[in-house]
Amino acid sequence: MGQFLTLVILALLGSGLSGSVKIVKEKEEYLVESLGSYKKKLDPGLNFVTPFIDKVVYKDTIREKVLDVPAQSCITRDNVSITVDAVVYWRIMDMYKAYYKVESLRDAMVNLVLTQIRAEMGKLELDQTFTARTEINEILLRELDIATDPWGVKVTRVELRDIVPSKAVQDSMELQMAAERKKRAAILTSEGERDSAINSAQGKAEARVLDAEAMKKAAILKAEAEQEAIVLKAEAERQQQVLKAKATAEAMEIVTDKLKYDPKAQEALQFLLAQNYLDMGKEIGSSESSKVMFMDPRSMVSTIEGMRSVISNNSEGEYTPVEFDLEKIERHRG
Repeated sequence: MGQFLTLVILALLGSGLSGSVKIVKEKEEYLVESLGSYKKKLDPGLNFVTPFIDKVVYKDTIREKVLDVPAQSCITRDNVSITVDAVVYWRIMDMYKAYYKVESLRDAMVNLVLTQIRAEMGKLELDQTFTARTEINEILLRELDIATDPWGVKVTRVELRDIVPSKAVQDSMELQMAAERKKRAAILTSEGERDSAINSAQGKAEARVLDAEAMKKAAILKAEAEQEAIVLKAEAERQQQVLKAKATAEAMEIVTDKLKYDPKAQEALQFLLAQNYLDMGKEIGSSESSKVMFMDPRSMVSTIEGMRSVISNNSEGEYTPVEFDLEKIERHRG
């Protein structure tokens, strides 16, 4: 009997000794109660508690955790039903509050996140829920962090994963998108046709301007060329007349010199004048234009006699240079 009691006592002492030693892992914390009331918190490492009196009532990690929020049906401000699910990243900052301030911390976190998501989605229209996802995440993070602070929890990040409208809404959205694409295509087509018409009109206008400028330059160049041709022709005619006049003067000077020293040269001059007079009539008759010329033999004789008297007078007295323009005489006679 005594041995049995000894064994029982030794077993109790061994159990109490083993129960008094607590080894806490890194990033974990234990809460200890003594006779039903909170006593202390055990930090990572080797810790001792009073056997049979102290009891570890809660232990958890202080590392960041992931809370997978299940899909939840929500109603937007424009009365559209959508399904939303999210992911929340959080960590326990105060183990005492996490255990004593709320019962079932994880369930409380899930219900709080769902409530906040419904509230925020109810403030937005359907289109805003797709375009303002970043803003919604920031609002949920701020609101959840404030709401969970009394529980000793820090919400570090909130991400909305999927926002799925109902099937009917999806069908109507697809129809709307198809109509919007057709509208944009029609607008782009009309803008392209307008730009093409504008470009074509501008091209035609520029072409007409270039043609007009080219015609203007061509007309100017033509006028300048004609003017230069007229000037050159007049200059050539003037030089021709000057040369002809010089040739006539030189010829008359030679004839006059001959008349001074050779009396018989007068008869040769009279023959040459008569021959020139006849040649003039022959040239006029052989021209392309049709002409009728009446020649009076008496006028020809009188003309020759007049020239003879002029030559005789010049041969008897001082020689006075006289310039005979045969063309003028011929035109006058004609």
